[in-house]
Amino acid sequence: MRIARTCRRMGISPVAVCSEADRGAPWLEAFDHVIVIGPSHPVRSYLDQSAVLEAARLADCQAIHPGWGFLAENAVFATRVRQLQIAFVGPSPRAIRLMGDKVRARETAARAGLPTIPGSDGLVTDAAAARAVAEAVGYPVLLKATAGGGGRGMRRVDDPGQLDDAFREASREAAASFGNGGLYVEKLIERGRHIEFQVLADEYGQAIHLGERECSVQRRHQKLIEESPSPALDEATRSEFGMRAAAAAATIGYRGAGTVEMLRDPDGHLYFMEMNTRLQVEHPITEEVTGIDIVEQQLRIAAGEPLRITQSEVTFSGHSIEARLNAEDVAHDFRPVPGTIEAFEIPTDRGPGRIRIDTHVGAGSEVPPHYDSLIAKVIAHAGDRAGAIETLVRALDGAKITGVPTTIPAHLEILGDPAFRAGDYDTTIVERLALGEKN
Repeated sequence: MRIARTCRRMGISPVAVCSEADRGAPWLEAFDHVIVIGPSHPVRSYLDQSAVLEAARLADCQAIHPGWGFLAENAVFATRVRQLQIAFVGPSPRAIRLMGDKVRARETAARAGLPTIPGSDGLVTDAAAARAVAEAVGYPVLLKATAGGGGRGMRRVDDPGQLDDAFREASREAAASFGNGGLYVEKLIERGRHIEFQVLADEYGQAIHLGERECSVQRRHQKLIEESPSPALDEATRSEFGMRAAAAAATIGYRGAGTVEMLRDPDGHLYFMEMNTRLQVEHPITEEVTGIDIVEQQLRIAAGEPLRITQSEVTFSGHSIEARLNAEDVAHDFRPVPGTIEAFEIPTDRGPGRIRIDTHVGAGSEVPPHYDSLIAKVIAHAGDRAGAIETLVRALDGAKITGVPTTIPAHLEILGDPAFRAGDYDTTIVERLALGEKN
Protein backbone atom coordinates (compact mmCIF):
# COMPACT_ATOMS: atom_id res chain seq x y z
CA MET A 1 0.00 0.00 0.00
CA ARG A 2 2.87 2.37 0.81
CA ILE A 3 4.41 1.82 -2.61
CA ALA A 4 1.06 1.97 -4.39
CA ARG A 5 0.36 5.38 -2.83
CA THR A 6 3.47 6.90 -4.41
CA CYS A 7 2.84 5.09 -7.69
CA ARG A 8 -0.60 6.66 -7.99
CA ARG A 9 0.76 10.12 -7.22
CA MET A 10 3.29 9.64 -10.02
CA GLY A 11 0.67 8.40 -12.49
CA ILE A 12 1.89 4.78 -12.34
CA SER A 13 -0.66 1.95 -12.29
CA PRO A 14 0.15 -0.44 -9.40
CA VAL A 15 -0.36 -4.21 -9.65
CA ALA A 16 -0.34 -6.50 -6.58
CA VAL A 17 0.40 -10.17 -6.15
CA CYS A 18 -1.13 -12.01 -3.21
CA SER A 19 -1.44 -15.46 -1.69
CA GLU A 20 -4.66 -17.36 -1.11
CA ALA A 21 -4.47 -16.29 2.56
CA ASP A 22 -4.57 -12.63 1.52
CA ARG A 23 -7.24 -12.97 -1.19
CA GLY A 24 -9.91 -10.38 -0.44
CA ALA A 25 -7.78 -8.47 2.08
CA PRO A 26 -8.61 -4.74 2.22
CA TRP A 27 -5.07 -3.67 1.29
CA LEU A 28 -5.60 -5.06 -2.21
CA GLU A 29 -8.07 -2.27 -2.88
CA ALA A 30 -5.10 0.09 -3.25
CA PHE A 31 -4.13 -1.63 -6.53
CA ASP A 32 -5.53 -1.50 -10.05
CA HIS A 33 -4.97 -5.23 -10.62
CA VAL A 34 -4.49 -8.17 -8.26
CA ILE A 35 -3.03 -11.55 -9.21
CA VAL A 36 -3.22 -14.54 -6.85
CA ILE A 37 0.06 -16.42 -7.16
CA GLY A 38 -0.21 -19.37 -4.79
CA PRO A 39 -1.20 -20.94 -1.46
CA SER A 40 -0.82 -19.44 1.99
CA HIS A 41 2.69 -20.72 2.70
CA PRO A 42 5.17 -18.06 1.52
CA VAL A 43 7.46 -20.61 -0.12
CA ARG A 44 4.64 -21.42 -2.52
CA SER A 45 3.54 -17.82 -3.11
CA TYR A 46 5.51 -14.73 -2.10
CA LEU A 47 8.84 -16.55 -2.31
CA ASP A 48 7.96 -18.34 -5.57
CA GLN A 49 10.08 -16.34 -8.01
CA SER A 50 8.56 -17.93 -11.11
CA ALA A 51 5.03 -17.16 -9.94
CA VAL A 52 5.88 -13.51 -9.28
CA LEU A 53 7.60 -13.16 -12.64
CA GLU A 54 4.74 -14.81 -14.50
CA ALA A 55 2.30 -12.41 -12.83
CA ALA A 56 4.42 -9.46 -13.95
CA ARG A 57 4.51 -10.82 -17.49
CA LEU A 58 0.74 -11.39 -17.60
CA ALA A 59 0.08 -7.85 -16.35
CA ASP A 60 2.65 -6.36 -18.77
CA CYS A 61 4.49 -4.69 -15.88
CA GLN A 62 7.44 -2.45 -16.61
CA ALA A 63 8.95 -2.72 -13.14
CA ILE A 64 8.88 -4.84 -9.99
CA HIS A 65 9.23 -3.27 -6.56
CA PRO A 66 10.20 -6.03 -4.09
CA GLY A 67 9.14 -4.14 -0.95
CA TRP A 68 11.15 -4.84 2.20
CA GLY A 69 10.69 -8.56 2.79
CA PHE A 70 10.71 -11.95 1.07
CA LEU A 71 12.60 -11.44 -2.24
CA ALA A 72 13.76 -7.87 -1.59
CA GLU A 73 17.44 -8.79 -1.20
CA ASN A 74 17.57 -11.85 -3.44
CA ALA A 75 20.25 -11.44 -6.12
CA VAL A 76 18.94 -14.38 -8.19
CA PHE A 77 15.49 -12.81 -8.31
CA ALA A 78 16.92 -9.43 -9.32
CA THR A 79 18.82 -11.16 -12.13
CA ARG A 80 15.72 -12.98 -13.36
CA VAL A 81 13.69 -9.76 -13.33
CA ARG A 82 16.22 -8.01 -15.55
CA GLN A 83 16.50 -11.00 -17.87
CA LEU A 84 12.82 -10.43 -18.67
CA GLN A 85 13.57 -6.80 -19.58
CA ILE A 86 11.66 -5.63 -16.50
CA ALA A 87 13.16 -2.95 -14.25
CA PHE A 88 14.06 -4.12 -10.76
CA VAL A 89 13.42 -1.34 -8.25
CA GLY A 90 16.62 -1.87 -6.32
CA PRO A 91 20.36 -2.27 -6.74
CA SER A 92 22.14 -4.52 -9.21
CA PRO A 93 22.45 -8.26 -8.49
CA ARG A 94 26.18 -7.68 -8.02
CA ALA A 95 25.61 -5.08 -5.31
CA ILE A 96 23.08 -7.32 -3.55
CA ARG A 97 25.58 -10.19 -3.52
CA LEU A 98 28.42 -7.97 -2.44
CA MET A 99 26.59 -6.52 0.55
CA GLY A 100 24.36 -9.52 1.30
CA ASP A 101 27.34 -11.63 2.28
CA LYS A 102 28.33 -10.12 5.64
CA VAL A 103 32.03 -11.02 5.35
CA ARG A 104 32.33 -9.50 1.89
CA ALA A 105 30.36 -6.46 3.10
CA ARG A 106 32.85 -5.92 5.96
CA GLU A 107 35.74 -6.10 3.50
CA THR A 108 34.02 -3.72 1.08
CA ALA A 109 33.18 -1.22 3.83
CA ALA A 110 36.75 -1.25 5.11
CA ARG A 111 38.08 -0.51 1.62
CA ALA A 112 35.58 2.35 1.37
CA GLY A 113 36.90 3.90 4.58
CA LEU A 114 34.25 2.81 7.07
CA PRO A 115 35.58 1.43 10.38
CA THR A 116 34.54 -2.17 11.07
CA ILE A 117 34.06 -4.00 14.35
CA PRO A 118 37.23 -5.89 15.40
CA GLY A 119 36.95 -9.55 14.43
CA SER A 120 37.98 -12.22 11.97
CA ASP A 121 39.40 -11.48 8.54
CA GLY A 122 36.83 -13.46 6.62
CA LEU A 123 35.14 -16.73 7.57
CA VAL A 124 36.37 -18.94 10.39
CA THR A 125 36.57 -22.57 9.27
CA ASP A 126 36.00 -24.20 12.64
CA ALA A 127 35.69 -23.62 16.39
CA ALA A 128 39.47 -23.62 16.83
CA ALA A 129 39.87 -20.77 14.36
CA ALA A 130 37.05 -18.87 16.05
CA ARG A 131 38.75 -19.38 19.41
CA ALA A 132 41.99 -17.88 18.13
CA VAL A 133 40.15 -14.75 16.96
CA ALA A 134 38.20 -14.50 20.23
CA GLU A 135 41.42 -14.64 22.24
CA ALA A 136 42.94 -11.93 20.05
CA VAL A 137 40.03 -9.45 20.31
CA GLY A 138 38.87 -10.48 23.78
CA TYR A 139 35.66 -12.02 25.09
CA PRO A 140 32.72 -11.66 24.80
CA VAL A 141 32.36 -12.19 21.05
CA LEU A 142 29.58 -12.91 18.59
CA LEU A 143 29.54 -15.76 16.12
CA LYS A 144 27.56 -14.48 13.13
CA ALA A 145 26.27 -16.07 9.94
CA THR A 146 27.79 -14.54 6.82
CA ALA A 147 24.45 -14.96 5.02
CA GLY A 148 22.40 -14.11 8.10
CA GLY A 149 19.93 -11.60 9.38
CA GLY A 150 17.28 -11.13 12.05
CA GLY A 151 19.47 -12.73 14.71
CA ARG A 152 19.47 -16.20 13.11
CA GLY A 153 22.82 -17.98 13.00
CA MET A 154 24.12 -15.73 15.77
CA ARG A 155 25.48 -16.77 19.17
CA ARG A 156 27.06 -14.85 22.03
CA VAL A 157 30.20 -16.44 23.51
CA ASP A 158 31.42 -15.23 26.90
CA ASP A 159 34.28 -17.67 27.50
CA PRO A 160 36.25 -20.41 25.71
CA GLY A 161 34.16 -23.17 27.27
CA GLN A 162 31.05 -22.05 25.38
CA LEU A 163 32.67 -21.79 22.00
CA ASP A 164 32.43 -25.35 20.64
CA ASP A 165 28.69 -25.71 21.29
CA ALA A 166 27.95 -22.16 20.14
CA PHE A 167 29.86 -22.65 16.89
CA ARG A 168 28.04 -25.89 16.14
CA GLU A 169 24.59 -24.43 16.92
CA ALA A 170 25.14 -21.19 14.99
CA SER A 171 26.47 -22.98 11.92
CA ARG A 172 23.59 -25.47 11.96
CA GLU A 173 21.01 -22.70 12.32
CA ALA A 174 22.63 -20.62 9.58
CA ALA A 175 22.67 -23.56 7.19
CA ALA A 176 19.00 -24.31 7.89
CA SER A 177 17.91 -20.67 7.58
CA PHE A 178 20.05 -19.45 4.68
CA GLY A 179 21.53 -22.54 3.02
CA ASN A 180 24.98 -21.32 4.10
CA GLY A 181 26.56 -22.34 7.42
CA GLY A 182 29.55 -19.97 7.13
CA LEU A 183 30.39 -17.97 10.25
CA TYR A 184 32.64 -15.08 11.19
CA VAL A 185 33.61 -13.60 14.54
CA GLU A 186 33.08 -10.07 15.86
CA LYS A 187 33.95 -8.48 19.17
CA LEU A 188 30.68 -8.05 21.10
CA ILE A 189 30.13 -4.37 21.77
CA GLU A 190 28.03 -4.28 24.90
CA ARG A 191 25.55 -1.50 25.55
CA GLY A 192 25.89 -0.39 21.94
CA ARG A 193 23.49 1.75 19.93
CA HIS A 194 22.17 0.74 16.51
CA ILE A 195 22.40 3.73 14.16
CA GLU A 196 21.79 3.52 10.41
CA PHE A 197 22.33 5.97 7.56
CA GLN A 198 19.90 6.25 4.64
CA VAL A 199 21.59 6.62 1.26
CA LEU A 200 20.37 7.18 -2.29
CA ALA A 201 22.53 6.55 -5.33
CA ASP A 202 21.96 6.63 -9.09
CA GLU A 203 23.62 4.72 -11.91
CA TYR A 204 25.74 7.74 -12.81
CA GLY A 205 27.93 7.60 -9.70
CA GLN A 206 26.07 10.20 -7.64
CA ALA A 207 25.22 9.34 -4.03
CA ILE A 208 23.76 11.30 -1.11
CA HIS A 209 22.65 10.55 2.44
CA LEU A 210 19.40 11.51 4.15
CA GLY A 211 20.70 11.48 7.70
CA GLU A 212 20.47 8.73 10.26
CA ARG A 213 17.93 6.72 12.23
CA GLU A 214 18.36 5.44 15.77
CA CYS A 215 17.06 1.85 15.96
CA SER A 216 18.34 0.70 19.36
CA VAL A 217 14.96 -0.26 20.82
CA GLN A 218 14.87 -3.93 19.85
CA ARG A 219 13.80 -7.31 21.10
CA ARG A 220 15.51 -10.38 19.67
CA HIS A 221 17.21 -8.13 17.09
CA GLN A 222 13.79 -6.96 15.82
CA LYS A 223 13.14 -3.22 16.02
CA LEU A 224 10.26 -1.80 18.07
CA ILE A 225 10.84 1.97 18.00
CA GLU A 226 12.98 4.11 15.71
CA GLU A 227 13.71 7.82 15.66
CA SER A 228 15.45 10.43 13.53
CA PRO A 229 17.74 12.14 14.19
CA SER A 230 19.60 10.05 16.77
CA PRO A 231 19.89 11.79 20.15
CA ALA A 232 23.39 10.29 20.43
CA LEU A 233 25.00 12.06 17.46
CA ASP A 234 26.18 15.61 17.09
CA GLU A 235 25.99 17.45 13.79
CA ALA A 236 29.66 16.96 12.92
CA THR A 237 29.49 13.17 13.40
CA ARG A 238 26.20 12.98 11.51
CA SER A 239 27.67 14.80 8.53
CA GLU A 240 30.96 12.90 8.56
CA PHE A 241 29.48 9.40 8.68
CA GLY A 242 26.60 10.26 6.38
CA MET A 243 29.11 11.38 3.77
CA ARG A 244 31.20 8.25 4.38
CA ALA A 245 28.14 6.04 3.91
CA ALA A 246 27.22 7.78 0.66
CA ALA A 247 30.81 7.52 -0.59
CA ALA A 248 30.86 3.80 0.23
CA ALA A 249 27.69 3.30 -1.82
CA ALA A 250 29.20 5.18 -4.76
CA THR A 251 32.42 3.16 -4.48
CA ILE A 252 30.63 -0.14 -5.13
CA GLY A 253 28.45 1.26 -7.92
CA TYR A 254 25.31 1.06 -5.79
CA ARG A 255 21.99 2.13 -7.29
CA GLY A 256 18.76 2.94 -5.48
CA ALA A 257 17.93 3.27 -1.80
CA GLY A 258 20.06 1.50 0.79
CA THR A 259 20.90 1.62 4.45
CA VAL A 260 24.36 1.52 5.98
CA GLU A 261 23.98 0.10 9.48
CA MET A 262 26.42 1.12 12.21
CA LEU A 263 26.98 0.20 15.85
CA ARG A 264 28.02 2.93 18.28
CA ASP A 265 30.02 1.83 21.30
CA PRO A 266 29.72 3.49 24.74
CA ASP A 267 32.77 5.63 23.95
CA GLY A 268 31.07 7.11 20.88
CA HIS A 269 32.92 5.20 18.16
CA LEU A 270 30.86 4.10 15.14
CA TYR A 271 31.51 0.78 13.41
CA PHE A 272 30.06 -0.63 10.19
CA MET A 273 27.82 -3.68 10.70
CA GLU A 274 26.08 -4.33 7.38
CA MET A 275 24.22 -2.76 4.48
CA ASN A 276 20.57 -3.42 3.73
CA THR A 277 20.10 -3.29 -0.04
CA ARG A 278 16.42 -2.38 0.06
CA LEU A 279 13.85 0.01 1.44
CA GLN A 280 13.70 -0.23 5.24
CA VAL A 281 10.49 -0.70 7.21
CA GLU A 282 11.36 2.42 9.21
CA HIS A 283 11.90 4.70 6.19
CA PRO A 284 8.92 6.99 7.06
CA ILE A 285 10.77 8.79 9.85
CA THR A 286 13.45 9.86 7.37
CA GLU A 287 10.74 11.03 4.97
CA GLU A 288 9.17 13.06 7.77
CA VAL A 289 12.35 14.94 8.72
CA THR A 290 13.57 15.50 5.13
CA GLY A 291 10.33 15.86 3.19
CA ILE A 292 11.73 13.44 0.57
CA ASP A 293 9.58 10.56 -0.71
CA ILE A 294 12.11 7.71 -0.76
CA VAL A 295 9.86 5.42 -2.79
CA GLU A 296 9.57 8.08 -5.48
CA GLN A 297 13.36 8.33 -5.59
CA GLN A 298 13.61 4.54 -5.91
CA LEU A 299 11.22 4.52 -8.85
CA ARG A 300 12.96 7.40 -10.63
CA ILE A 301 16.38 5.83 -10.20
CA ALA A 302 15.09 2.47 -11.45
CA ALA A 303 13.74 4.26 -14.52
CA GLY A 304 17.26 5.49 -15.31
CA GLU A 305 16.90 9.04 -14.08
CA PRO A 306 19.82 10.78 -12.35
CA LEU A 307 19.35 12.00 -8.80
CA ARG A 308 17.62 15.34 -8.85
CA ILE A 309 18.68 16.14 -5.28
CA THR A 310 22.15 17.25 -4.29
CA GLN A 311 23.56 16.80 -0.79
CA SER A 312 23.42 20.53 -0.16
CA GLU A 313 19.67 20.48 -0.92
CA VAL A 314 18.93 17.87 1.75
CA THR A 315 17.61 19.67 4.82
CA PHE A 316 16.37 18.31 8.14
CA SER A 317 13.36 19.62 10.02
CA GLY A 318 12.25 18.66 13.51
CA HIS A 319 12.19 15.16 14.96
CA SER A 320 10.31 11.99 14.03
CA ILE A 321 9.71 8.79 15.95
CA GLU A 322 7.98 5.57 14.88
CA ALA A 323 6.34 2.74 16.82
CA ARG A 324 5.89 -0.61 15.06
CA LEU A 325 2.60 -2.14 16.18
CA ASN A 326 2.64 -5.93 16.08
CA ALA A 327 -0.17 -8.37 16.83
CA GLU A 328 1.76 -9.87 19.73
CA ASP A 329 1.21 -10.68 23.39
CA VAL A 330 3.84 -8.63 25.21
CA ALA A 331 3.19 -10.40 28.53
CA HIS A 332 4.16 -13.73 27.00
CA ASP A 333 7.50 -13.01 25.34
CA PHE A 334 5.99 -11.05 22.44
CA ARG A 335 4.20 -14.16 21.18
CA PRO A 336 2.49 -13.51 17.79
CA VAL A 337 -1.29 -13.83 18.01
CA PRO A 338 -3.15 -14.17 14.70
CA GLY A 339 -6.86 -13.46 14.58
CA THR A 340 -9.52 -10.98 13.48
CA ILE A 341 -9.14 -7.28 14.25
CA GLU A 342 -12.50 -6.17 15.62
CA ALA A 343 -11.77 -2.45 16.07
CA PHE A 344 -8.91 -0.37 14.70
CA GLU A 345 -8.81 3.29 15.66
CA ILE A 346 -5.74 5.47 16.22
CA PRO A 347 -6.28 9.20 16.85
CA THR A 348 -4.25 11.59 14.71
CA ASP A 349 -5.40 14.94 16.10
CA ARG A 350 -4.11 15.11 19.66
CA GLY A 351 -0.92 17.09 18.95
CA PRO A 352 1.37 18.82 19.59
CA GLY A 353 2.88 17.42 16.36
CA ARG A 354 1.36 15.40 13.55
CA ILE A 355 0.70 11.68 13.19
CA ARG A 356 1.15 9.52 10.10
CA ILE A 357 -0.21 5.96 10.06
CA ASP A 358 1.08 3.38 7.60
CA THR A 359 -1.08 0.28 7.81
CA HIS A 360 -2.69 -2.43 5.69
CA VAL A 361 -5.41 -3.38 8.19
CA GLY A 362 -8.69 -2.09 9.54
CA ALA A 363 -11.70 -3.31 11.46
CA GLY A 364 -12.55 -6.79 10.18
CA SER A 365 -9.06 -7.54 8.86
CA GLU A 366 -7.55 -10.96 9.43
CA VAL A 367 -4.04 -11.28 10.83
CA PRO A 368 -2.95 -14.60 9.29
CA PRO A 369 -0.48 -16.92 11.06
CA HIS A 370 1.71 -17.31 7.97
CA TYR A 371 3.49 -13.93 7.85
CA ASP A 372 5.06 -11.19 9.96
CA SER A 373 2.90 -9.90 12.82
CA LEU A 374 3.39 -6.20 11.96
CA ILE A 375 0.00 -4.51 11.54
CA ALA A 376 0.81 -0.79 11.54
CA LYS A 377 3.47 1.87 11.93
CA VAL A 378 2.53 4.98 13.88
CA ILE A 379 4.86 7.85 13.03
CA ALA A 380 4.97 11.13 14.93
CA HIS A 381 6.70 14.32 13.79
CA ALA A 382 7.15 17.52 15.76
CA GLY A 383 9.49 20.46 16.05
CA ASP A 384 11.64 18.74 18.65
CA ARG A 385 12.19 15.31 20.22
CA ALA A 386 10.07 15.97 23.30
CA GLY A 387 7.17 17.05 21.11
CA ALA A 388 7.49 13.99 18.87
CA ILE A 389 7.49 11.65 21.89
CA GLU A 390 4.48 13.36 23.42
CA THR A 391 2.59 13.23 20.11
CA LEU A 392 3.27 9.51 19.76
CA VAL A 393 2.28 8.81 23.37
CA ARG A 394 -1.04 10.59 22.95
CA ALA A 395 -1.82 8.68 19.75
CA LEU A 396 -0.97 5.29 21.25
CA ASP A 397 -2.70 6.07 24.53
CA GLY A 398 -5.88 6.89 22.63
CA ALA A 399 -5.72 3.91 20.27
CA LYS A 400 -8.53 1.38 20.29
CA ILE A 401 -7.46 -1.92 18.74
CA THR A 402 -9.38 -5.03 19.76
CA GLY A 403 -9.56 -8.64 18.61
CA VAL A 404 -5.81 -9.22 18.84
CA PRO A 405 -3.28 -8.04 21.42
CA THR A 406 -0.75 -5.44 20.32
CA THR A 407 2.65 -4.17 21.43
CA ILE A 408 1.21 -0.78 22.48
CA PRO A 409 1.75 -1.48 26.23
CA ALA A 410 5.47 -2.06 25.56
CA HIS A 411 5.71 1.09 23.46
CA LEU A 412 4.10 3.22 26.15
CA GLU A 413 6.41 1.82 28.83
CA ILE A 414 9.48 2.54 26.71
CA LEU A 415 8.31 6.03 25.75
CA GLY A 416 7.72 6.83 29.43
CA ASP A 417 11.11 5.55 30.61
CA PRO A 418 13.21 8.42 32.03
CA ALA A 419 16.40 7.18 30.35
CA PHE A 420 14.65 6.97 26.99
CA ARG A 421 13.19 10.42 27.50
CA ALA A 422 16.70 11.71 28.14
CA GLY A 423 18.00 9.99 24.99
CA ASP A 424 20.34 7.90 27.14
CA TYR A 425 19.52 4.33 26.09
CA ASP A 426 20.99 1.43 24.12
CA THR A 427 20.05 -1.97 22.69
CA THR A 428 19.51 -3.40 26.19
CA ILE A 429 16.53 -1.15 26.99
CA VAL A 430 13.86 -3.83 26.42
CA GLU A 431 15.81 -6.26 28.61
CA ARG A 432 16.36 -3.58 31.26
CA LEU A 433 12.65 -2.84 31.45
CA ALA A 434 11.93 -6.59 31.59
CA LEU A 435 9.49 -6.32 28.71
CA GLY A 436 8.26 -9.60 27.30
CA GLU A 437 8.97 -11.65 30.39
CA LYS A 438 6.33 -14.33 30.91
CA ASN A 439 3.84 -13.66 33.67
